[in-house]
Amino acid sequence: MRVCYFGTYRAEYSRNRIMIEGLRRAGVEVVECHQGLWQGFEDREKVASGGWMRPSFWLRAVRAYLRLLWRYRQVGEYDVLVVGYPGQYDVFLARLLSWLRRKPLVWDIFMSIYLIALERKLNERSPLSVRLIARIEGLACRLPDCLILDTVQYRAWFGKTYGVAAERFRLVPTGADDSVFHPLAKPSHLPSTAAKSRRFRVVYYGTFIPNHGVPTIVEAARCLQADEDIGFELIGDGPEKAVAEKLAAEYHLSNVTFTQWLSQSELVERVSTADVCLGAFGDTPQSLMTVHNKIYEGMAMAKAMISGDSPAMRDSFEHGRELYLCERGNPQALAEAIRTLRDNPALCRQLSENGYRIFREKFDLAHIGKLFAEHLREVSK
Repeated sequence: MRVCYFGTYRAEYSRNRIMIEGLRRAGVEVVECHQGLWQGFEDREKVASGGWMRPSFWLRAVRAYLRLLWRYRQVGEYDVLVVGYPGQYDVFLARLLSWLRRKPLVWDIFMSIYLIALERKLNERSPLSVRLIARIEGLACRLPDCLILDTVQYRAWFGKTYGVAAERFRLVPTGADDSVFHPLAKPSHLPSTAAKSRRFRVVYYGTFIPNHGVPTIVEAARCLQADEDIGFELIGDGPEKAVAEKLAAEYHLSNVTFTQWLSQSELVERVSTADVCLGAFGDTPQSLMTVHNKIYEGMAMAKAMISGDSPAMRDSFEHGRELYLCERGNPQALAEAIRTLRDNPALCRQLSENGYRIFREKFDLAHIGKLFAEHLREVSK
């Protein structure tokens, strides 16, 4: 099978890299027909907040799609056209191209950009823009032959919001790239934050967005301030980092360290020194409907994971066996979960081993690629 992976999708984003590499591991030939349009998070946010009305954006978009069409002419024959994430605007052009070639169209929606806009309160800046995003997204959902999401809960949300029938969706979990995230037997060095050799290291890394619930992590660190053998490291950057840093400063927390984004190799090595890794604790709709990439990545590295509870998490994992779940938005519950794993090394080791096992059985590149390839073969018959 030959697949054309099409659009202005974020080429560096983990979902796209995992889906493409997974297909290749499953023996599928993937030809990327990609042209960048977006210039990072701030650019996407500005456009969604009304920047799309500026002539400069339309000029940039026209140039991007003309280049994309030129690349498409070089692709040659294929069996399925796949639109990568995010592809809400790409689907319209992709539908026309797939009709002309009489080939099926598949779209990996992965996440609703309308829901993301609501959660980041962009509707308060530009209500018209967010309403337009919703209208475009709803129309886009009706065009492909098959839609891809990661959870049953997200599928139900699209059905309720846009009236899309459940049978039009196929599910592919997020997973993780096990060529990058895997156990490291002996980290070459310990970070300076682990100055105490016996300190129980709790690590979060991510984009500090609302659905991660980073303020809850800082509040949990405050609850654990008297436990001098527990230390937190928060790695990354994003909208809520300033809030988290302000809270840590107000509480005079000596057990929390903030670290800027690291290179991927440095991040993997830093995470390898953790005793426990943290998932997401926000109670936004999106956070409740998905299993965050960082959870799969931690399991791929054989790390004990703590994350907020949700039906999506329960559908994929067993609490107390493959990871440890606690109430979302509840710092005391998170603090108690951390204490539980610190005080019970056997449980911590069990979570590490079982989490790694289920990752290898269901969520590594080979399994993600095989499942995605099966869905593509089904639609191409």
